Amino acid sequence: MNWVDKLIFPKMEKSKLNRRKEQIFELIFESDTFYGKLFNIILLVVILLSVALVMMESVASINERYHDLLVISEWIITILFTIEYALRIYSVQKPWRYFFSFYGVIDLLSILPTYLGIIYPSSKYLSSIRILRLFRIFRIFGLTDFMRGGNVILIALRNSRAKIVVFLSFVTLIVVVIGSIMYVVEGGNPESGFTSIPTSIYWAVVTLTTVGYGDIAPVTAFGKFLASIVMIIGYGVIAVPTGIVTAEAVRGNRKHPETHKNTQVCQRCHDGNHADGAKFCKSCGYDLHL
Repeated sequence: MNWVDKLIFPKMEKSKLNRRKEQIFELIFESDTFYGKLFNIILLVVILLSVALVMMESVASINERYHDLLVISEWIITILFTIEYALRIYSVQKPWRYFFSFYGVIDLLSILPTYLGIIYPSSKYLSSIRILRLFRIFRIFGLTDFMRGGNVILIALRNSRAKIVVFLSFVTLIVVVIGSIMYVVEGGNPESGFTSIPTSIYWAVVTLTTVGYGDIAPVTAFGKFLASIVMIIGYGVIAVPTGIVTAEAVRGNRKHPETHKNTQVCQRCHDGNHADGAKFCKSCGYDLHL
């Protein structure tokens, strides 16, 4: 269509453009059509292949023998992922929503390490983050029960964030106080390893979380007694956040009973959490079946 036709039939040109975007969107984002599911399955296979290539490249013996092949394969896959990412942004109605969405951030992070590897060679190994893109497998194969489980956890975390922030603030104050006391008690003994207050606070965090690296340990009787108290408190530190999130999850299930979900994704707002048979997006009202 030349510029005269575009001037005379602007709506037709716009309609064709929108239709092209809808076709690309349906192919890339949707998984309830044959070609959409096929595309996403191929994408998952390529993701697994890409992560395997990164792992093999980190093995010295394999990298020494197949270095050129691994590098070329990685760049081919990265270019394909870059084209796919550009098409995703092109096909959605509001690109910025996809850009800042969970999958949008993961898709971007999956292609950046290879390009950053030109400047910082070791950063290319961060390409293994592409494995996170496999979260799409739940939507592709219609595993809505797992998707609902993930949504319940996310909602519970969001609803309990105020309580968790207060709890973590209290824990932070505790480790600072305990670390300072431990430095006063053990700081004069070079064998203990408590060389400064920050180091002592590090020990308090490691001990309170029941990790216990053992690189720093008290040697005095009072220091061991204080360490024992911190260890006991650590069990409560683990249990409290779990209880907070669990209570919010149970409360959320009572307020919003589960309903079966489909895999339809809104082209405008990118919401993919709709009930079966929904014709319009529950968030923005956009037609799901254009």
